[in-house]
Amino acid sequence: MYFLFVFFFLFVFDCRVYLHLIHLLTMKKFMNKEIVQAILIADNNAKNFRPFSETESVALLPMVNVPMLDYALEALNRSGVMEVFIFSSLHYENVKGFINFVYLLGKNVVLLLRESLASPSCWAIGMTVDVIGGEGCRCFGDAMRELDSKGLIRGNFILLDANCVTNADLKFILAQHKKTVAYDKGAVATLIFKQANIHVRTGSEVMIAMDTQNKRLHHYQELSVDSKEINFEIPLEVFTHNSEIALLNLVNPEIAIGSPSMLSLFSDNFDFETRADFIRGILINEEILDSRIYISLLPRQHYARKVNNWLSYQIVSNDIINRWTYPLVPDMGIKCLTQQYIFLKNNIYRSATANLVKVGLRENVVIGNKSAVGLGSHLDCSVIGRNVLIGQNCRLHYVFIFDNVIVEDNCALEFCTIGSCSKIAANCELKGVLVDYNCVIPKNTKLMKSQVFSSPLKNGKDKMRKISEKAYVIDDGAEVADDEDERNHPASPKMGKLTTIIADSDYSCSSDESESRGCSPILDDANGFLSEVIDSLTRGLQEKSNPEYLKLEINSSRYAYNMSLREVNFNVVKAIFNLPPIKEPSRNISVALNTVFDQLKPIITHYIRTDDAMMDCLKALEDIFEENEFVRSRMSQVVHYLYDKDFITEDVILTWYEQLDNDQHKILKQTLQKFIEWLEQSSDGDNEETD
Repeated sequence: MYFLFVFFFLFVFDCRVYLHLIHLLTMKKFMNKEIVQAILIADNNAKNFRPFSETESVALLPMVNVPMLDYALEALNRSGVMEVFIFSSLHYENVKGFINFVYLLGKNVVLLLRESLASPSCWAIGMTVDVIGGEGCRCFGDAMRELDSKGLIRGNFILLDANCVTNADLKFILAQHKKTVAYDKGAVATLIFKQANIHVRTGSEVMIAMDTQNKRLHHYQELSVDSKEINFEIPLEVFTHNSEIALLNLVNPEIAIGSPSMLSLFSDNFDFETRADFIRGILINEEILDSRIYISLLPRQHYARKVNNWLSYQIVSNDIINRWTYPLVPDMGIKCLTQQYIFLKNNIYRSATANLVKVGLRENVVIGNKSAVGLGSHLDCSVIGRNVLIGQNCRLHYVFIFDNVIVEDNCALEFCTIGSCSKIAANCELKGVLVDYNCVIPKNTKLMKSQVFSSPLKNGKDKMRKISEKAYVIDDGAEVADDEDERNHPASPKMGKLTTIIADSDYSCSSDESESRGCSPILDDANGFLSEVIDSLTRGLQEKSNPEYLKLEINSSRYAYNMSLREVNFNVVKAIFNLPPIKEPSRNISVALNTVFDQLKPIITHYIRTDDAMMDCLKALEDIFEENEFVRSRMSQVVHYLYDKDFITEDVILTWYEQLDNDQHKILKQTLQKFIEWLEQSSDGDNEETD
């Protein structure tokens, strides 16, 4: 008995020791895990965004109704970054206040969602963001030296401009940079570029010479905005010392992966003021500094571009609306956790709370929450913020309007940006005009290529003309320069008419893809999502699974494939009609439908609730009509069944039927004709009884 007791005691003791050791090893592994860090540089091109940059950080300017900083932070969040340092010197308090407000929203997310108030940004969940300011920092190099002096960066890091928009997953490039550093200890940075057909220059275009074997950079030259270079001066040794050299014209989004030694190089070399100074300094003094730079080219499906002036602002806004930046598109909820827009054909994004009365929306238009557009107005390639009031008979083309703006009747605006809380009185004509915050433009004003400030500037009052108490105009060519370098620098590109190719995207398709423009999500993603939903529902039908579990599976697949809510509605219906009882049924379609819908009714009612969702359901039936011969001949019974079971309403069915093309859907309309006639007659009968 004594020996049994001793044995039991030793056994328990060994188990506790073993468990303790496992706990220590787990904690050690967790402590040794590298925290992915990133640096964001704000207000690097502030002078190009006057008049707004006089009082606000450029990083906080709205782009398609989302602050530009949110795009950069969301990109970092999607790349697995855990800690971000934003460096801001010009408007430190504004940026700091913005970040603090977002985290305050995050702490009250439950209350906010319940009260239907503002929702926190997605990146605020699981990512730490700190704002750092430095007095006297007036260039990129000063910011890097300030960050080095604080000793905040502990390893390899991602370097990004706060005005950069990208959907690239940077963690793979970070992993490749670590491999490069493993065999070349002198690798200080991997610069990320995007291959693109350059149709118009915005100041982000470069020419590089790169070794195609090891991706090492040997020459770097920024291309001028206002000229087309014919000759390039490249050192002869670039070709004589390297057998595989490629010359490439690229777009520089100003994204990089940096080694810890990158910051110290800025501290040791005070002549490194810009990124270009750093790159040229390393290339010229590679042997002295024992440092090298490598290149990573983003694949075609990844988007990356820096917004460094109004022309690039116009181009990137256009690309976001055209969904080249997917999933960073308006209807995916970049800034918040809830869907803000209804996505319609011709790239029309409309808030459910927007009020439109007989308005012409041509294409590429975004209309924000609680905005109203008056009778007879026409909008094209424009973004309307929240709480904006646009009067009757207005014409807007490439106009970007921030929040709380009033545009009165009969105004014509083209290539304009209108700051928050401004007012454009009736009968105004503005072309190429930038209107500051809180301005009031009087009636019958005509302006072209001007900047309008709400108050006179300290420097340059003599170049300003007053048109109202809250409107001081500086015409193009009379802009105020703060220093000699700015006076000698070429003028920043302005918004204007884009070429046909640029209007779609400056990222051209490859030759075999030129026939069809890419859409979001890409076909493989849509098919992958549909396949997973079919598998989940088939298994659920066979095993009689709890519908709540099936909803969770569908939602997890949705987030894995970045599907919008309307795409989910569409594909869930397609999946249901691809289930075995319906796809390979017996003679009776009603029996097949009852078999499926009796068990999966909670799934249908969960996704098909609104009129838009019902329309998505009927759109899915159009595909089923083409794909399933058995359902094709019984489509009238199918729609009748869905109507009887209250999955879709009479009004939606009639609206859908009217929208069907007489040529393209001729057979489908013939199949449904008798049912539609019956539906209309029963509707008329109900109306007579009511009368």
